Amino acid sequence: MKFINKIFGWFFLGLIRIYQYAISPMLGANCRFTPTCSQYGIEAIRKHGPFKGGWMALKRIGRCHPWGAHGHDPVP
Repeated sequence: MKFINKIFGWFFLGLIRIYQYAISPMLGANCRFTPTCSQYGIEAIRKHGPFKGGWMALKRIGRCHPWGAHGHDPVP
């Protein structure tokens, strides 16, 4: 099980890094939170594993919109 978690963790972190280096510069700084949603995702996956951390990151991305909350929101 640890091997599977490690593989999924690398995969999800890789997707986030691709977003940070290839897509985010074209879109500009749009995140309403600190740390940014992508950085939050990296921290959540490293701290809680790929499945729980990935779910936390998805919930955070869902809250990041013009009518949502904003401000400092660290990984619990």
